[in-house]
Amino acid sequence: MIRLFNRFTLACITTLLAATSHATTWVKADALLDVVSGKLINNPIVEIDGDKFVAVHTSPPTPAEEDEWVDLSGMTLLPGLMDMHVHITGSHAEHGYRRLQATSGHAAILGTVNLNTTLQAGFTTIRNLGAPDYIDIDLAKAVDEGLIPGPRMFASGPSLGITGGHCDNNLLPKALNVPADGVADGPWAVRTKVRENIKYGAKVIKFCATGGVLSKGTKVGVQQYTLEEMQALVDEAHRRGLIVAAHAHGTEGIKAAIEAGVDSVEHASFLDAEAIKMAKKRGTYFSMDIYVTEFILSEGEAAGILPESLEKERQTGQRQRKSFSDAVAAGVKMVFGTDAAVYPHGDNAKQFARMVRFGMTELQAIQAATINAATLLKMQDQLGSVASGKQADLIAVAGNPLENISLLEQVGFVMKDGTIYKQPEQ
Repeated sequence: MIRLFNRFTLACITTLLAATSHATTWVKADALLDVVSGKLINNPIVEIDGDKFVAVHTSPPTPAEEDEWVDLSGMTLLPGLMDMHVHITGSHAEHGYRRLQATSGHAAILGTVNLNTTLQAGFTTIRNLGAPDYIDIDLAKAVDEGLIPGPRMFASGPSLGITGGHCDNNLLPKALNVPADGVADGPWAVRTKVRENIKYGAKVIKFCATGGVLSKGTKVGVQQYTLEEMQALVDEAHRRGLIVAAHAHGTEGIKAAIEAGVDSVEHASFLDAEAIKMAKKRGTYFSMDIYVTEFILSEGEAAGILPESLEKERQTGQRQRKSFSDAVAAGVKMVFGTDAAVYPHGDNAKQFARMVRFGMTELQAIQAATINAATLLKMQDQLGSVASGKQADLIAVAGNPLENISLLEQVGFVMKDGTIYKQPEQ
């Protein structure tokens, strides 16, 4: 019996050693951008153990024979990028009434393709703000389980909204009577819907505080949920430990959402000085999709966007860009959010150049998509920068993005959780 026990113990020890001893990965490049300090580290060698960063070396280490070397000479390293507003199950070519043809299966297939496209573009973390039938939550699980490649995803499930509001389905006649999954009216109804989304796996709650550009029959600047409803919704989500994102274009809806305690305001198009002051005082993040107007006005009609939506965009786009400049100048907290799916997935990084054009420095724009986004998600100890113990999410571009932010549109190397998904072309 003792001999059997000893053999069993020896087998366990051997298995444990095999599981814990594995090769280290070393990534060498010309430079590494420290997104916290804003400084470039020359000739870094990043040490990675499994799915975690270990250290950044500036002198050559002594690797073991079995270790893996990745030589990215001529390139600059950055932490994986983070987009805080995408719709991964949607397509830029399916707007307006074309959306009625999309089944849940079709949306899941689109999502699978879009996840890989987004990862290849250098985005290793995304926040998905709205999807029917909890499809985004299923996709997030599939990524986590290694079934499909993609960024880690903080998924909301169905967006909450009032009857007939921006988050409802307004394209069908009364005879068909098919409301959107997230429709809820009144404080107790919105609490119930928050609980339902959490029940099915939501990691963030998204709701519509105002009308929107792409919804039929809504006025883009008009507040929809009341302050009482918003407060109930935010309270329910925060008690369960989830952050809350509010779609809000109009001034009064933005202010009500901030007063209700939301963590981020999406779009934030029609800001005034009071709204900016409120956001800065409360630490509310703005996620402003200032690139997408170019796609809507140039390609939207061909993609099926309704004439009324095109007109609303003409009234909104430039005003949103002014609001962005004003918020940046005032020092409001900002994260990178694109509304990808309104325009093509994979083109997310095109927004960086617009953020710089309308008031940010290159570093501020990169911080919005790295450490700021991680902090909004309350994941700053795990994501957002290249530091010991954090998840090994790493990208590389050919050149210095602090001198040319558009380099982020051509990411040549992508690593997520220590696994390489894209290598530079030889």
